[in-house]
Amino acid sequence: MSGDHTLVRPWRHIERRKSRQIHVGAVPIGGDAPIAVQSMTNTLTADAQATINQVRELEEAGADIVRVSCPDVESTAALKAIVQASKVPIVADIHFHYKRAIEAAQAGAACLRINPGNIGSADRVREVIQAARDHGLSMRIGVNAGSLERDLLEKYGEPCPAAMVESALSHARILQDHDFHEFKISVKASDIFMTVAAYQELAEAIDCPLHLGITEAGALRTGTVKSAIGMGSLLWAGIGDTIRVSLAADPVEEIKVGFDMLKSLGLRHRGVNIIACPSCARQGFNVIKTVEALEERLAHVATPLSLSIIGCVVNGPGEALMTDLGFTGGGKGSGMVYMAGKPDHKMDNERMIDHIVELVEARAAEIEAEQSALVAAE
Repeated sequence: MSGDHTLVRPWRHIERRKSRQIHVGAVPIGGDAPIAVQSMTNTLTADAQATINQVRELEEAGADIVRVSCPDVESTAALKAIVQASKVPIVADIHFHYKRAIEAAQAGAACLRINPGNIGSADRVREVIQAARDHGLSMRIGVNAGSLERDLLEKYGEPCPAAMVESALSHARILQDHDFHEFKISVKASDIFMTVAAYQELAEAIDCPLHLGITEAGALRTGTVKSAIGMGSLLWAGIGDTIRVSLAADPVEEIKVGFDMLKSLGLRHRGVNIIACPSCARQGFNVIKTVEALEERLAHVATPLSLSIIGCVVNGPGEALMTDLGFTGGGKGSGMVYMAGKPDHKMDNERMIDHIVELVEARAAEIEAEQSALVAAE
């Protein structure tokens, strides 16, 4: 079965920016590693069980990395249990308390999200860097337009791309002066133009991996649109090694949107990519309800697959040529099922959803078995 992901299309190629590679736990970031998708818990970190439950939900959604906030000693005290229960690396979000960073390192965090210049004296910075080095942690320098240093605001008059980049590079210099190079950088703003300009400038100025995000993007719909425009344009230009879609919504939605974004650009594939028409008077079945049902029932499939659900024969056969599986409405209560781009058999509309789910699950199992056989042969 061919599917669109096996065809060579040079005009779809994105040449990623070359960066050095670091690790967040066992997850490689930068270099030729896949772009990592991450989210952040919104539970009270001190409530270890609630946080663990949310981490597990994010793991099931496909998160590569999960960040948790550690604002107080109760949070870092709970972090050890959270790390032990997690299957993915945990990033400890630290802002001003250098002791919280050291405690997080001791608790088993894989990475510290921190701005070295914000945690006090040179001695304190040195202690945090040593703790990271001793425990094998990496760091993320996280610059936000809404929390720039006062001297930079006085220099530039307002948050702007140049101020954000200067802040990021000054923090990076602190780590580099201590011969610590296991770090990535983010320069986020809620303004799309400011964010994109800052990342473009930063990408030219340093070779470390970059973590992308439009901070405080908004609710599920508006935040998704803003993130897709801003982060999508950067990813299209080859900039970005790990991403977080910041939504005022269930964190699981951030992971879904992140993978959909990468999937749309052909940068990473996970799960079933459903191509569907918006429907019209020609539709031979209820496309919208069918797609809603299939998205829910196929959410557990992690194997990359493409599926076209088209209401009529105007575009259906053409879309099916480029997908692993397809269904096109044909009228009289039935439609055509396509396998590997070719018409295979007819199916009643009433049984179509169950049938497609069975076909997708069967094909996913075949692909997994094929991949396992290849690995075993190596």
